[in-house]
Amino acid sequence: MDNIPPRVNSRSNRFMDVLRADIRARGYAYATERTYLHWIRRFIYFHDKRHPRDLGSAEIEAFLNHLAVSANASPSTQRTALNALMFLYSKHFGLPAETLTFQRAKPTRQLPTVLSHEEVKQILSCMTGTPLLMVELLYGSGLRLQECLNLRVKDIDFALRTIIVRQGKGDKDRSTLLPTSVQDRLQAQVQKVLALHQQDMADGFGEVYLPHALERKYPNAATSPGWQFLFPSSRLAPDPRSGVIRRHHIHHTGLRKHLRAAVLKAGIHKPVKTHTFRHSFATRLLQKGYDIRTIQKLLGHRDVTTTEIYTHVLGTGPQVVISPADG
Repeated sequence: MDNIPPRVNSRSNRFMDVLRADIRARGYAYATERTYLHWIRRFIYFHDKRHPRDLGSAEIEAFLNHLAVSANASPSTQRTALNALMFLYSKHFGLPAETLTFQRAKPTRQLPTVLSHEEVKQILSCMTGTPLLMVELLYGSGLRLQECLNLRVKDIDFALRTIIVRQGKGDKDRSTLLPTSVQDRLQAQVQKVLALHQQDMADGFGEVYLPHALERKYPNAATSPGWQFLFPSSRLAPDPRSGVIRRHHIHHTGLRKHLRAAVLKAGIHKPVKTHTFRHSFATRLLQKGYDIRTIQKLLGHRDVTTTEIYTHVLGTGPQVVISPADG
């Protein structure tokens, strides 16, 4: 349950506890909270555990220079660290923003790894059971791994053949495709989840984690069949905030382990990760002639320029050149 925000001790005077409470009060996503705390902790350790109030712009610049020069950080990594420190000083401490002078990390343009449709089929042929169904959704619906793990029974609309992604990246909801090829097995998975939930209820459990304040707003939702995770864990575990014994979703490491074994067995030599199937979803749709705006909406990208990178992967952008050897 490592994606459930732990409770904050409101009585604690420890700096990181106070900072965490401030981030939580401002409504930031838990992923952002963890990222900011990570980089602020790195900043403190870089300066020999001195308190951030005793540090200033010179120390921020030294840390950002270290990331660019010594740590070979990417521009996005350096920018994330800068955002975390700006939050710390501008919002948490309430200090006026200062102009910083530091060496920017060298930008590199890296195209995403994508798989051909045949390569995807090779990998899927080496998988079975729930891991197979999950990877098919990553490829067939363009889901991020955490979006797939967070799916609830109620998020699957078989009639409209859509999947509702709740609180995706940027805390936004969106709808995407429900592949016809997995519909029957997905219905079987729902029945399996409902049977497991019935057994948990009979055993005196059956509650599921609810985000934000939904547990207070809808007190019966935690035991509702529709709110159960589509891919539940095989074991019950205590909620890290309340200690209540609950059944959470499958842990991401389990799926990644199955995927690594399947890629090896399929003889694919590309660096395949779960996110590779999302990239492959986008390039496959481009190959089939769908317009970039439709793909942007299905992927949930805020800016179409993020989606346009897939045109460069396929060589269908403005830089497309046909080799002389090909006529």
